[in-house]
Amino acid sequence: MAQEDDIPAVERFLYEHVQSSMFPLANLHDFGLNGTYARSVQIWLLGDDLRGVFAITNEGMVLPQCPDCCDAELVAATDLVRDREILGVIGEATQTRRIMRLAGWSDRATQLDHDEPAFSLELASLIIPELPASRLVPLSMIDHGLAVEWRRAYLIETLGVLQKDVTEQAKRDIDSYLSRDSHRVLLVDGEPVGMTGFNAVLSDVVQIGGVYTPPHLRGLGYARQAVALHLNEARASGVSRAVLFAASNFAARAYVAIGFVRAGDFALILFQTDKETIA
Repeated sequence: MAQEDDIPAVERFLYEHVQSSMFPLANLHDFGLNGTYARSVQIWLLGDDLRGVFAITNEGMVLPQCPDCCDAELVAATDLVRDREILGVIGEATQTRRIMRLAGWSDRATQLDHDEPAFSLELASLIIPELPASRLVPLSMIDHGLAVEWRRAYLIETLGVLQKDVTEQAKRDIDSYLSRDSHRVLLVDGEPVGMTGFNAVLSDVVQIGGVYTPPHLRGLGYARQAVALHLNEARASGVSRAVLFAASNFAARAYVAIGFVRAGDFALILFQTDKETIA
C-alpha cells in the first residue's frame, strides 16, 4: 500500500493520464492518503516500474489508472479489496471494463452503468458564446430550494438515483457545493436558467460536473454559456486545462461548441447499494 513518501511518484504518474485521473488526484489532494474522510484514498502501486495505480476511497469507490498492467496484476489488485464493500468503479472505459471482468463484478446489479465520451480543452482555445443579458453568479445567490430541486432532478435523470431520500442527498450535495464554492448559476435577464460546476479541481486542471438545465430551458445555449463563463473564471485564476465526460449527445454538442475535443471514453459504474454517492 502506498505511503506518504510515495505521493510524489503517484501524482506524477496520475498527471501523465490526467484526462481519466481527476477523481483520484483530487481526492488525494483534498482528503489525503489513508485518511478518515469518506473520500480519502488507499492506493496500491502496480508493477515494479509503477505501471499502474489502484485506488479505493473509504466509501468504497474504485478509481483505477492501470493502462499498461497485465491481467495478473489487476486480479491481484482487486483481490486486495475483496473484503470491502464496493460502491462502484469509475475510470477510463477500457480499463474499467477489463477490471470489472477480471474481478467478477460484471454481473452485479447496477444503478448506473454507462460508457460516456470524454472531452478535453486547453483553455487558451476556449470559445465564449455571445448570449445577451446573461451573467454567471455563485450558487449562493439563488434560492436554496431551487438549487436542491435542480440537483434532485439531476440525480434522478443523469445518475438514476431512485432512493427514497434522494431529496436529502440533493440537499447534502448543494450544501457541499456551497461550502466548496464549486458551482455557479447562469442568470438570463436576472432569472436562473442553469447550473454548472467543477467536481474535481487541481491547480491547473478542472473537471466539469453537475451541469444542469431544466428541460423546458434546453436548446437555448444556456449550458454552454454557463460552462464557458465558469471556465473563463478558472482560466483567470491560472487553470490551463479542463476535462469532462458527457452524459448525452446533446450535452456533447454543447461542449464541442465551446472548443472541447474528444479524448477517449470514461466509464461510470455504480452498484445497487443502500449507500449514497456524490458525482
